[in-house]
Amino acid sequence: MKAIRIFGRNIRDAFKSVFRNFSLSFASISCITITLLVVSIAVILSYNVNNFTKLVEKDVTIVTFLDTKTTDEVANEYLEKIKFIDGVESVEYKSKIEIAEEMMESSEEYNNIMSEWKKDGEWIRDEIPLQPTLQVKAASLTKIDGIADQIRKLDEEKETIKVVQYGEDMVKQLISLFDIVRKISIGMVVALILVTAFLISNTIKITIFSRKKEIEIMRLVGASNLNIKIPFIFEGLFLGILGSIIPIIITTYGYVAIFKNFDGQLFSPFIRLIAPEPFIYLVSGILLLIGMVVGMFGSLVAVRKHLKI
Repeated sequence: MKAIRIFGRNIRDAFKSVFRNFSLSFASISCITITLLVVSIAVILSYNVNNFTKLVEKDVTIVTFLDTKTTDEVANEYLEKIKFIDGVESVEYKSKIEIAEEMMESSEEYNNIMSEWKKDGEWIRDEIPLQPTLQVKAASLTKIDGIADQIRKLDEEKETIKVVQYGEDMVKQLISLFDIVRKISIGMVVALILVTAFLISNTIKITIFSRKKEIEIMRLVGASNLNIKIPFIFEGLFLGILGSIIPIIITTYGYVAIFKNFDGQLFSPFIRLIAPEPFIYLVSGILLLIGMVVGMFGSLVAVRKHLKI
């Protein structure tokens, strides 16, 4: 019971201190609020960039064009070899006939032209000038270059494998762009957290200085170092919680509004946003946790370095 009483008193004292030194507390809360708003943007951006990357990984295909005279048996031999290349997720073979049928379904003009490649409703294989393909999916964007090189090496004389394409320039630009955005987001978050912790530390330091006599009295009556430190740490915790309220509200309603107004995508269906639920709860939890940790850390630094107990 005594421990609970002491714990409750520390919380009460910390809460009172926040409002007793409201001007200083308001400065810290404002700093945390602004920081967490930027952190929120960085976190949302980072998660969505990762989502874009996964979508690109699903859509980007290495298309291996084979010689027009390649038989299904030979194509399947290459398919089996490609399966065992490191980083390959799946391989699909499309024959000349399958490609022709897909093209006929997509356009009436193709249908008229390609119908001449049939006789009595049956395809004349030798009349089809299309190249059969092996469509390869990579497990990761970073492995695409290596997979494409390995496929080319399977037939360096190019008697069967004629061309290996996957939009090299576009993929490399996307990988580079996503990597830059991710690094900038992480850098911004870390820098802002450190700045906020420093400002909170200074705020608590001023608070400690203004309560110097109170601390001396606590020492005279036999208060331990821990009992003197705890209220200040709780004070930082409260500052962090209060500073995270506005960012959480703005993040929750703002992201839902953006998702609805843009129909869940940015610029094109290719760039899909993460669904609001449960994503906004995850981001809100991260903001609350960062606010609490930064507040407590800033207070702890101030107590240890400036209280000198």
